[in-house]
This record gives sequence, C-alpha cells and structure tokens, in this order.
Amino acid sequence: MNLHFDLNEILTATMVLFAVIDILGSIPVIIDLRRKVGHIQSEKASIISTVIMIAFLFLGKEILKLVGIDVGSFAVAGSFILFFLAIEMILGIKLFVDDEPESASIVPLAFPLIAGAGSLTSILSLRAEFHTVNILIAIVLNMIFVYAVLKSSQKIEKIIGKAGIGVIRKVFGIILLAIAVKLFTTNIKELL
Repeated sequence: MNLHFDLNEILTATMVLFAVIDILGSIPVIIDLRRKVGHIQSEKASIISTVIMIAFLFLGKEILKLVGIDVGSFAVAGSFILFFLAIEMILGIKLFVDDEPESASIVPLAFPLIAGAGSLTSILSLRAEFHTVNILIAIVLNMIFVYAVLKSSQKIEKIIGKAGIGVIRKVFGIILLAIAVKLFTTNIKELL
C-alpha cells in the first residue's frame, strides 16, 4: 500500500495552513482574551481544532457532494477566501468581522480563531491537489505549533514585539496571496 508521502506536498500544505491559521498574528487576540477571562485552555483548544480539521479533511468532500458541489468548485471558491485573508494580512484591514468573544472557551479559540472558515476551506482546496496523508501530517504539525504558541503567547509577544508580529503577518500574507492565485489557476482550468 503506497501512502504517497511527499515532502514537498507536506511542506506546502504546512505553509498554507500556517499562513491561514496565522497563530502568530493572533497573539494579540489571544493575549487580549487571556486578559479578559484569565486562563486559556490551550490543550482543549488544540485538540478540538485538530479534530475539526481532520473531520473536515475526511468528511468535507462528502458534505459537498450532499449539496451538489464538486471539490474543484470549492477550491476555486476557497482561493477567493484565501485571497481576501491575504489582503487582510498584507494591508492590515479587517474584511471578515466576527462578534467579540465573551470568554476564552473552546468556541472562540478553537473555532473560528484556529479552525475557522479559512483553514477549513484551505483543507478542501489542498485536498483537490495533494494526497490526504500529506495534508494530515500538515494539520498535525500546525496543531503542535499552535499548542506551543498558545502555551507561550505572552513570552512570544515580549520577544517578537508588536512590530515583529506585524512583519510576520505581512510576509505570510504575501505567501498566502501567491498560494491563492496558484489554487485559482490550477482549479479554474478543470472547471472550464
């Protein structure tokens, strides 16, 4: 049984999810949540986010079939979401507006902050191009990193500083923009 391990696919999928999840760029939000409600449940948030992403990796395609949408169309739609997320990161503007969370429970942290619309869309978009096992590895690698960041968010903010976090967001925004364009061009050819 060939599992199709591909280091390039793993690295690309890891970078896509890293850019979309943007846990480093979310440090100010995490710190703010910690200040408002006290302790953040890093373990639960990481585990629930991982479960949501893996479930969507395996069941997302079937859910789409149920409503009559193919993965290629979803990937093109996902490329638009990634494009707008990248614009947010690069320009520092807010296009997607969420309600202000009242607690640092699983709901605002695991979903939608970590496993939100962007990451779920990215997972299905990646599935249109990459082997499932490589995306699964990318999800796990990202969730390990997310857990580490959640546990040490205050230390990271002190080390990197607000300016450093801003630079990281812009760099990953540009990477995400390039990925969005690639996803669009690859999948639009199949639809036309």
